[in-house]
Amino acid sequence: MHRLLVLYPKPVDPDHFRDYYVTKHLPLVRNWPGLLAWRYSFDVAASNGEAPYFAVFEADFADAAALAASRASTYGQRAAADVVNYATGGVVAIDYPVQDGTD
Repeated sequence: MHRLLVLYPKPVDPDHFRDYYVTKHLPLVRNWPGLLAWRYSFDVAASNGEAPYFAVFEADFADAAALAASRASTYGQRAAADVVNYATGGVVAIDYPVQDGTD
């Protein structure tokens, strides 16, 4: 499995971010080809002190090629172009292969 992790620093207008993200941005994400699962949260906490991020998003794909194809798709391009409409604090996006834990 391959995961896309998106971290959002605090935006200028948190209420606008939440509303826009849920009503406009996530509907674009739901249509990504190859998307196995996705999740998000606005309740980001730090173990000590204030969390450096306001929100987090995760998306799972079969492999890196499936993520790349999804990003290159019409829906992936629309979602990427839409980020400027709500993420005024910026965005950090990383992806990586997920390794299962073993004992």
